[in-house]
Amino acid sequence: MNCKVLLLVLLLVGCSDLVSDDTLTDGPYVQMQANQWEALWVCQGQRKSYRFPPPVQDMSIEKCGQAAQLSPLPASRPDVAYPAAGKLAVISDIHGQFELFKRLLVAHQIMDAQGNWLFGEGQLVISGDVFDRGPKQTEALWLIYQLQQQAQATGGKVHFLLGNHETMVLNGDLRYLNEKYEKVANLLNRPFARLYGEDTLLGQWLRTRNVLVKIGDMLFLHGGLHPELAREGRTLADINQVFTGQLVEDQDQPRQGFARYLHKTNGPIWYRGYFKDPQASQQDINLLKQHFGVAHILVGHTTQRHIRTLYNGDVIAIDSGIKGAESGEILLLEGQNFYRGSPNGSRQRLE
Repeated sequence: MNCKVLLLVLLLVGCSDLVSDDTLTDGPYVQMQANQWEALWVCQGQRKSYRFPPPVQDMSIEKCGQAAQLSPLPASRPDVAYPAAGKLAVISDIHGQFELFKRLLVAHQIMDAQGNWLFGEGQLVISGDVFDRGPKQTEALWLIYQLQQQAQATGGKVHFLLGNHETMVLNGDLRYLNEKYEKVANLLNRPFARLYGEDTLLGQWLRTRNVLVKIGDMLFLHGGLHPELAREGRTLADINQVFTGQLVEDQDQPRQGFARYLHKTNGPIWYRGYFKDPQASQQDINLLKQHFGVAHILVGHTTQRHIRTLYNGDVIAIDSGIKGAESGEILLLEGQNFYRGSPNGSRQRLE
């Protein structure tokens, strides 16, 4: 093919069609404007779109077996502290492994096989890192979004906390993105981070998520809190407000001071000091517990073979390797007892 013919082909079909895969399906990505919304899909390698008036109540959209339940966004950011929950489930680091995530939720009766909330007034905490590595992050995000609305209607709650991979993607850092989504971005003719921009439903929702939550006497977050934060007298509300207030960095005004600290190695989405050197001491953990008024700190981010306790049960590590797609666990709390739940529905008391 000579250069003139190749140029004509490019003009006629567009560059994105040349990288299309006729088995590739993904979406929807819902773009919001004042008078019209648009949902974008990739259906068997083809770009599809659907325009509709902004929904005034819940509505479902679907193409190519890829569905989403659209609900109005909450008017404000969730609280950072809640009373103790009678039933509680905790999971983290899903990393696009939707099928395993779904199996765990179904096996432990948090939802049914169709994705409907079964947990009543119970609470589900997802401690970050739904994005990157695996091939079904879109499905996982829409499921969490749907469960959040359903749980609210029955007196329950879903707390989706930000991890380092949510923060990276929103800031355009795509180092760990599954190659599928590079193709999706090309087919939709948009940079991938723009698919989660401020003008998108999921993008707005992600920007209103917290980086930590306290439920009863338990503190949940992705990486951990450095003991310096307790020594400096920082509050959970202050940490959350400053971190989320500069979640997406303005390149013309880079983060400074405390905001910069929170988004670096010792911040709540990156800190690994409960597991690796320089490692926090038991005295450091006691200080954190006393200052923040908690009995347990539950974190993901640092992968373990199983959910396990550290520091005499004060810290619980919940990243159980779901990202590998072969095994993983969910933490269950009933009364004063913790259990490790497996994908087959069995559970084992956590010691």
